[in-house]
This record gives sequence, structure tokens and C-alpha cells, in this order.
Amino acid sequence: CSQIHTAMQDLKITIIQSDLHWEDIEANLSMFEEKIWQVSGIDKDVIVLPEMFTTGFTMAAGRKAEMMNMRTFKWMRQMADQSGALILGSYIVKVHERYYNRLLWMEPGGNFKTYDKRHLFRMENEHKTYTPGESLLIGTWKGWKICPLICYDLRFPVWSRNRWDRATQRLSYDVAIYVANWPTIRIDMWDTLLKARAIENLSYVVGVNRIGQDGQGVEHNGHSSIISPKGDVIYTNEGVEAVRTMELSANALNAFRDRFPAYIDADDFTIEFEEYEESDFLD
Repeated sequence: CSQIHTAMQDLKITIIQSDLHWEDIEANLSMFEEKIWQVSGIDKDVIVLPEMFTTGFTMAAGRKAEMMNMRTFKWMRQMADQSGALILGSYIVKVHERYYNRLLWMEPGGNFKTYDKRHLFRMENEHKTYTPGESLLIGTWKGWKICPLICYDLRFPVWSRNRWDRATQRLSYDVAIYVANWPTIRIDMWDTLLKARAIENLSYVVGVNRIGQDGQGVEHNGHSSIISPKGDVIYTNEGVEAVRTMELSANALNAFRDRFPAYIDADDFTIEFEEYEESDFLD
């Protein structure tokens, strides 16, 4: 444990809370490029963009989906190389005639990982347009274990449960990051669930939401937040565009886990996956 503690340094994370240009990929990429340049002179490790940051939360996958390794993928690689930071954000990807709400984890130098949104928001028929993911992503960056998730995933604690590995003597992750298009009408639930995920998993939780009205008239007011492992709100921002870099303390995280190792008493479990038919993803 002491070796793990020593390897971890404080993590500088940049939240970009922004309005989005509805279904306009080029306009959004240009806008976020300018916002990323705002932090070009700041020491940062991770930059987080909202869910579907190139389009807004749209079901127009047939018109707006991209193949992997195309425009947005190349843009994220360029931004990671120029900023020297890990870039996280989701967009619409097409693979073998299926569409995914896919988060791209892009590191400087081109190493990347992907996470496909597991829980699809059926109240907007997301489950009829997109295919659910079946794998949780936990990556390592700057000595931190990071678990990125997408919006509606926040409501399902089993999927993001932080599990204790007795072999390595370490929890699965140190910070969970939720990217979202979470509407104003349910923002109290967003605030509450972010705190709950932090407390139950003894980890930092970062939530990055959009602001503004989307093309369907749905209002968003941000509330992008950073929550401590004790459930304290370290940072939050409501209603306005914001680019903010905050530092997550490795010492505070590890000290709290040492003092309050509730994870040791957690229940073990397995997740069973439902079989899906092709017709489940047709309008």
C-alpha cells in the first residue's frame, strides 16, 4: 500500500462546461479547440468534455455518426498532443452498422481506449438507436486509476462499484468521471447521485455536464462538479460556461481510505449480461 501511495501524485483535472451547437460537429470541434487553448499554459493532466460533445444528445445517429479513426478521433489526438493531457469525451460512432455513444480516452502520443455507454436512456429512445456497451473501462494515467462513464450510467451503482482486489491490495479505481447531457429538470438527482457514487466507492467523482438549450428544447444548467471521497463538494458551477482546472489530492484520498476502509466489507457479486437482438436497435 505504501508503494502505491508513493506512486500517486496529485491529479490536475480540467472541466469544460459549455453550451453545444446542435448537431454541428465542425462548430463544436472549433469551439472546444478554443476552450482547450484557454488552458494551454496551465499545468493539467486530464481534460474532460461533455457527453456527445460534437452534436448534443441526439438520436440522429444515421446522419451524425462517424467511423472510428475519422474526424473527431483525429481531432482528439491532436488536442491531446498539443495540450499534453489525457482527453475524455463521448461522441457518436458507427461500427458494423451499429451506433454507439462512445467515450474516447485519448492520450498524448495516440494511445487510446474506448468505453461504450452501458445504460441507454430509454425515456428518449436511446436504446432504440444505440447499442449498449458490455465492458467497463478502467485506465491508468499519471498513477491514478480512472473509470469514465456516461450520463445515465450514474443511476446504476452496481455497474460502477469500486471493488477491492486482495491480490494487489488496491481498489479498482481512484476517480470516476461522468460526462453528461443531464437536463435542468432533474439536476437535483444529478447532484445527489454524484455524491452517492463518491461516498459508496470511496473515490473522487467528477461530473461534467453541458449548459444551454438543445435542439429539442431541453434546458441544461451544468452543475459540473468535483466530489471528494467523503461526499464533500470541492467544486461546482451552475448555468454558465466554465473552463476550470482543479487538483485532486492523492494524500487526502489515500489517508481517508486508510482511516475508513469500508471497501473491505463490501459484498462480492458478478454481473450477468442480457442477450440483445438486432431488432432491439431499430427504430
